[in-house]
Amino acid sequence: MTAPMPTEVRSTAESLAQWAHDAVPGPADLELAQTALIDTVAVAMAGAGHPLTALVSELPPAARWAAQAHVLDYDDLHLPSTTHISTVCVPAAAAVGGDAAAYLAGAGVMARLGAALGWNHYSRGWHATSTTAPMGAAAVAASALGLDVERTATAIALAVSSAGGVQRAFGSDGKAIQVGLAVDAGIRAARLAASGATADLRVVDAWLALVSEPPFDLALDSAEMVPGGLAVKVYPCCYALQRPIACAAELARDVAPGDVDRIDVWLTESAVQPLVHHQPTSGLEAKFCLEHALAVGVLDGFPGFDSFSDDSVHRPEVARLTRSVAVHLSPGGSGLLEDVVRVGLTTADGRTHSGEIDIPPGAPGRPVTRDQLAQKVRDCVGDRADTVLGADWQDIAALFEGGSTQKDAS
Repeated sequence: MTAPMPTEVRSTAESLAQWAHDAVPGPADLELAQTALIDTVAVAMAGAGHPLTALVSELPPAARWAAQAHVLDYDDLHLPSTTHISTVCVPAAAAVGGDAAAYLAGAGVMARLGAALGWNHYSRGWHATSTTAPMGAAAVAASALGLDVERTATAIALAVSSAGGVQRAFGSDGKAIQVGLAVDAGIRAARLAASGATADLRVVDAWLALVSEPPFDLALDSAEMVPGGLAVKVYPCCYALQRPIACAAELARDVAPGDVDRIDVWLTESAVQPLVHHQPTSGLEAKFCLEHALAVGVLDGFPGFDSFSDDSVHRPEVARLTRSVAVHLSPGGSGLLEDVVRVGLTTADGRTHSGEIDIPPGAPGRPVTRDQLAQKVRDCVGDRADTVLGADWQDIAALFEGGSTQKDAS
């Protein structure tokens, strides 16, 4: 008796391509896409005033726009994958004439790949946004170009060769640049696939095994195109700082900032994974510094662009409070929102005011309201807020190129 031939297992590239090709956005998906569009355009327009924007001016449009959207670290985050999905997929859609459906196809591919890689990948020091961006951007472009499943799978497979980027770049121009280059690489991969280029579709599986550990669950049956939703940032800095700032700012309402002698913070190791700077010398480094974030949370009440500027780093009171911070870490953890964050403010008279927070404002479990999003847009673009709030997918490229009235936030 002849044994039956084993059924060939689909490659990850084919599985993702089939999902991206067949997925039909529902009302909640389209609402998420519209929020992502508004938020990303706003932070990109604010980023137009940053010196990096001039530095990347010779790069292709998608690379420029993605770097510009990411440089202020004010862009949204997909928590299960620890990736900044929209800073990749909105510029990619803008560059290829894509719409909400194209954005969601790429966002879904990027979210699924990043979540499959898991915390193990991020905790090793990889910048998950950059490592998954080429495949996400390739899926955006494949959708916008109308590629079939086979060509879409080829685009995703070709994009893997550009998957890279590490957390050591955080606090430097390199962080935003590596994202921009990854987005451009994904679009080029889709165009090559459209022109007939071929690829071994198993390269994505080989790559997954190299940069993380199985099992790899792609969540292809999820009812959400972006499983877990997106977190919109309230403060213009690393997502790991959103909870400490919110907690410190709340406590500081009842304390004169000048009376604070010491700041203590208790949190889990995984919650500080991307916070690689402790004595920042620039505004970019300050966006990845727990000590600085707590200091401006106490002093500024609602830290904004100025709180993470070069000038802010050198403010005497900020420097004093930054030096006063004592960080108490519990071992382990598997995410940026592991456990709770507890903060204590000790004043000159020896009294301590303490509090804790588990979910930061803007997280999927505590989403921004329309009014909060509108305020963020106004902070980013000033009197152009109504234009951004009313933007649709056909407007993106012009808005990216149009710059912003927001002052230089560097």
